[in-house]
Amino acid sequence: MEKISRRWFLRDSLGAAVGAVALGAAESEPPKKISPNERVILGVMGLGGRGSYLARQFARRSDAEVAYLCDVRSSVLESRVQQVQQAQGKAPKLVADFRRMLDDRDVDAIIVATPDHWHSPATIFACQAGKDVYVEKPASHNIWEGRKAVEAARKYERVVQLGTQNRSAAYVQHAIEYLRSGKLGSIHLVRVLNMNARSPIAKSPDSDPPKGFDYDMWLGPAPMRPYNAGRVGRWNWFWDYSGGDIINDGVHQMDMARWVVGQRYPKSVTTTGNIHELKDPGEAPDTQIVTYEYDGLTLLFELALWNPCMKKVAPEDRDKDQFPNWPFYAMKIEIYGTKGIMYLGRHSGGWQMFGPDWKGEPFEYGREAPQEHMDNFVECVRTRKRPNADIEEGHLSTLLCHLGNISYRVGNRRLAFDSATETFIGDEEANRLVKRTYRPPWVIPEKI
Repeated sequence: MEKISRRWFLRDSLGAAVGAVALGAAESEPPKKISPNERVILGVMGLGGRGSYLARQFARRSDAEVAYLCDVRSSVLESRVQQVQQAQGKAPKLVADFRRMLDDRDVDAIIVATPDHWHSPATIFACQAGKDVYVEKPASHNIWEGRKAVEAARKYERVVQLGTQNRSAAYVQHAIEYLRSGKLGSIHLVRVLNMNARSPIAKSPDSDPPKGFDYDMWLGPAPMRPYNAGRVGRWNWFWDYSGGDIINDGVHQMDMARWVVGQRYPKSVTTTGNIHELKDPGEAPDTQIVTYEYDGLTLLFELALWNPCMKKVAPEDRDKDQFPNWPFYAMKIEIYGTKGIMYLGRHSGGWQMFGPDWKGEPFEYGREAPQEHMDNFVECVRTRKRPNADIEEGHLSTLLCHLGNISYRVGNRRLAFDSATETFIGDEEANRLVKRTYRPPWVIPEKI
């Protein structure tokens, strides 16, 4: 059997066209032993704001080296290389096709910071090529491929960390410990807010892609459509590529909330939502309330993208000994127990418990944990342990967001969920949205 590096990752420098192949037939290399004195060799796929940040941060580490930068925009590649070279004293190689990185046996891990529709495919292909993965949130574009990413990580024995860095934040871990102790009593209601106002999407005509932009590679598994600057520039709000702000930002709070809930799957989901204010080309709702029913507990997700009063914690105010203005905090979780209420915040918001006396004690100020999350990933690449935000945890949290969107897309109706198959009970229309049609050659096989 030929290895994936020979059979599938064909050299684009020779002008080779990639044909559709059965990726499940590929075999991976065994995990490489990395001694404490060796650097973890990385490739970064996607160099937008988050990808560039991760490239710089990993390049500054003494235990890591960024060997590759990959992006479909030649101008972006050229602008980012100097930043990484200054950080680590060595220039990375620049590639437009991520398969070049996967074909290099010296590369230990891939950082995936692309648009969302590439997250699971890139993770799966990297696992099959013998690489560990740090993939930005969300875990997937749809439920089915998220489960396939978990299967790939397990089959090929890869470390896959999702970029939900709250899993590495000490204050969040302590809040979970406090809740597990029973001091809040029995928890029957958890309320998640995501009130991040967004700007309108401008209407743009279809056109040719900009020079130096590989639009076909950018699309990857998504349907071929004419290039449109509005769709590409604001891809978060279009179903082909993502799922609106419940996926874009809300997945962070949903991950924390699912950790609080402590149950893997809800029994049902019901959405109330619509586009009320932002009547632009975007497809995802600007107003969305999702109700998840669990045994003994109800989880609510609430989104409004047009209210000017709700705010995140400003970057300059994070990591300080202060709490957000809780009533106007856009990214909080409210946890209702029989002995009190806990407010738990993102972005170093900390947590506060309010009992019947309304005193707001005990409490803990928060600190963000991006470096701790990277520390955990590098450590797990060395030790082969499961990371704090293991891909299965990420899949289950992202799945909640997909459930809310699917309920919205089938007319805001209640859907019963089968946890054994990760499908809906007796609803063909909803089940058609569990999986997408993949554009060759980026087809994920049924059997990983």
